[in-house]
Amino acid sequence: MSAPVLSVRRLKKSFGPVEIIRDVNLELHHNERHALIGPNGAGKSTLFHLISGNIPPTSGEVEFDGHEIGGKSPQAINRLGLARSFQITNIFPKLTVFENIRFAVMRPYGLQYAFWKFIDRDARIREETDRLLELVRLSAKRSAIAGEMAYSEQRSLEIAMTLASDPKVILLDEPMAGMSHEETLYTAELIKEVTKGRALMLVEHDMDVVFSLSDRISVLVYGQVIATGTPDEIRNSKAVKEAYLGEEVA
Repeated sequence: MSAPVLSVRRLKKSFGPVEIIRDVNLELHHNERHALIGPNGAGKSTLFHLISGNIPPTSGEVEFDGHEIGGKSPQAINRLGLARSFQITNIFPKLTVFENIRFAVMRPYGLQYAFWKFIDRDARIREETDRLLELVRLSAKRSAIAGEMAYSEQRSLEIAMTLASDPKVILLDEPMAGMSHEETLYTAELIKEVTKGRALMLVEHDMDVVFSLSDRISVLVYGQVIATGTPDEIRNSKAVKEAYLGEEVA
């Protein structure tokens, strides 16, 4: 296997005397879909915060594409090619779908503060916005107000905005949370499609999605990775069943 695009080594995070992340080691490889699972309170979102720069680590290393990024700002990490979506949908609810994606497309060019009437004339911005609309299957919703769309459509919009910086690595934090079964199936297929050629790390509680979408799975319990392996290896791990999955997945 090639060298990892993302490496987490001996990572720790404490809030006062409480240790949330305890000596985590984790690797994500190019073109890999890697799921991070575990019970509520295991530290999954905290680990994503550490990787994406939202909070600094107490100790340890986070290396992305040959760069040490532990403690760097989210903006600096994003410029290197790592993008993240959050548990709570992070869009501009009063803008149209097209305007939301266009704003995200403008950022890599440093144009997010430009007057939009001038941006309307910029063919590269318009073409890239249209491409992302089509990629996430929202072309028919381009003029819809983002906050008035179905939740699954809002998540698709957020994925498009995440892709606007053309990242090498995408972190998705519970993208199926709150969705119906049909919406979950739709979004899982969309994620498969839009992450081709990229590396994906995914936090998700829907085990059907995790086992169908992932190349590898890591299990985080009480801030520690207790197992990493293929879906079959994790499914059949006695330690993982006892700690998290339960016998129903056997």
